[in-house]
Amino acid sequence: MKKIDFPMLLLACLVVLLFILVGLAIAFRSVWGIILCVILAFAVFGYGISKKKKRKG
Repeated sequence: MKKIDFPMLLLACLVVLLFILVGLAIAFRSVWGIILCVILAFAVFGYGISKKKKRKG
């Protein structure tokens, strides 16, 4: 059984939380909240992907 990679797990949880916040911002009809959370979510997602690529390659 493999060990759990906690930093990557925390990054994944952060991305999920940011997308949940996008839904919440949509519910509150906050355009700035939607834009901010989407940008942050994709930035964290991209950071996680690049970190994973560097580790593998």
